[in-house]
This record gives sequence, C-alpha cells and structure tokens, in this order.
Amino acid sequence: MSDEQIKEWICEIVAGEGSAYGYLKLTWWLRRKHGLVINKKKKVYRLCKQMCMLRPQRRIKPRRSSRISSNRTITNESALGG
Repeated sequence: MSDEQIKEWICEIVAGEGSAYGYLKLTWWLRRKHGLVINKKKKVYRLCKQMCMLRPQRRIKPRRSSRISSNRTITNESALGG
C-alpha cells in the first residue's frame, strides 16, 4: 500500500468525521474501514507528521523528589551513642 493512498484516506477520514482525531484513532479507522494491517505507532504517525496534522503534545512536568524540610537537621544516631 502506497503512502499517498493512505494519506488520501486519512484526509477523507478527517474531512468527513472531524479533525479531533489523533494518529491512534486514525489507525483504528484505517484498519476498520479499509482493512489495512498497519502499525499504529510508526506509519500513521509519520504520515500525519508529514501532513502537519499533529498538535504539539503537552509537556508533563517532572515530579519533584521528596525534599527534606529546611528547618531540620539530620543526625547519625549511632554517633550519638544511642
């Protein structure tokens, strides 16, 4: 199956159904409507990227590690003779 044919089908799906589809849902439609055996994480993503159909993804802020309170002092209990 040529990339150009798949691009046409993607455009048909987006134009007919709405533009709120990501590459995973587009893959599902291509598999269902056209019976394609296609990899969802590679080919459709690449084609959508070539056609400038992908929106920027949200950046997830990294989790902060648990911090030790600044008003506490850490002591070694074995050094205190305990």
